[in-house]
Amino acid sequence: MTSGTLYVVATPLGNLGDISERARATLSTVAVVAAEDTRRTRILLAHIGARPRLVSFHAHSPRSRMELLLSALAEGQSVALVSDAGTPTISDPGANLVMEARSNGVPVVAVPGPSAVAAALSISGLAADRYIFLGFPPRRGKERQHLLRAAAESPWTVVMFESAQRVGQLLDDLREICGGDRQVAVARELTKVHEEVKTGSLEDVGTDYREHPPRGEITVVLSGAPVASPSRDLVSRTDEVTERARSLLAEGATKRDVAQILARELHLSRNEVYRLVTAL
Repeated sequence: MTSGTLYVVATPLGNLGDISERARATLSTVAVVAAEDTRRTRILLAHIGARPRLVSFHAHSPRSRMELLLSALAEGQSVALVSDAGTPTISDPGANLVMEARSNGVPVVAVPGPSAVAAALSISGLAADRYIFLGFPPRRGKERQHLLRAAAESPWTVVMFESAQRVGQLLDDLREICGGDRQVAVARELTKVHEEVKTGSLEDVGTDYREHPPRGEITVVLSGAPVASPSRDLVSRTDEVTERARSLLAEGATKRDVAQILARELHLSRNEVYRLVTAL
């Protein structure tokens, strides 16, 4: 028996008018729709007049739910995977289903469409030729510090998701690491009635959100770190810095620790030293 096809279907972020003709046709013809939130997906299916079997499938679903979907595919039924909004598996559950379907020889087909990442980038006014997507940052601890430090030091634009309740803290934390002048765009409720995009410095946008706490779905776009030419002081002392850095690395120090030590010892820019050290 020929297996069914797993379709990964992008759905509207909020405005139902954004559904593509192909997504509409796919959802109307598949036997099963695996949905992150069946309540939200039921509204979409009613809007397009589709009546497939609707199955709940999310990050906390039991293994039996995965097996149910794989069995349907093995029996020749086609399945559409959808998330609450936008493109499935992009900071959403579903990658494990795609992986297992592929390992079982099931065809997997993308039905592309709306994405909060692409939408926010397109209206941010920030460079989008190269960017990094970091999803939702950890709420606390070293893992959060590491991710935000990586965002701050990235030479490319960085995109993150955050809840409305925590976006103010995220902007404050980024300001502490990046400085208040770094440019940011915060997109809220994309494609919905109350869509809003605030752009400016971390200092100004952060202050605005502290005074007027937002609601809704949030996408943060942070400009890349400025790439400055090495100072004359560092250029003239490259051999000295390199020798000392290699010595510290050999002793087991991390590159980040080496940059901090050398910046303190030699009175140089920590960021400049870090770039030199990472190139070793």
